[in-house]
Amino acid sequence: MNISWKKKLMIIFRLSITNGGRKKAEYLKSLNIFKSFGDNNFWYPRIVPTDMELISIHNNVKVATDVYFCTHDVLHDLFNDDPNLGGGYTRYAGEVVLYDNVFIGAKSTIMYGVKIGPNAIVAANSVVTKDVPEGAVVGGNPAKIIGSYNDVAQKRLQYSQDKV
Repeated sequence: MNISWKKKLMIIFRLSITNGGRKKAEYLKSLNIFKSFGDNNFWYPRIVPTDMELISIHNNVKVATDVYFCTHDVLHDLFNDDPNLGGGYTRYAGEVVLYDNVFIGAKSTIMYGVKIGPNAIVAANSVVTKDVPEGAVVGGNPAKIIGSYNDVAQKRLQYSQDKV
């Protein structure tokens, strides 16, 4: 389902003026523009991916600011315009799936064909080019496993208890 550029601009405008990631997520879910969009989600980016119909977001997924979902590339244009290759190339695209209990850190890029989680964390500024296994924390460019979901949860619990 491709949406018109006018509708996309209206969505981006609404995301820009809406306060709170939960409200933004509820708004996106109500539009039914993603392949699927679960419950109890948080969406803080002010933009929406080009091919929203290729993105499945399960439950309790938190997406921080300026996350970019790359659902396709444009190599077909390069190769089709190269007179030495003769054309015939088609657009390459792939689905992105965020399973339950996933956090995507600010300014990360999620590439096409990637599945993340469940119970996974992507550190800020990461470039995810491969599937992220259940319970993993990944970071870097390209993203690599740097920890576990349960370890981060325990550290945050300790931090929270120390603050009380």
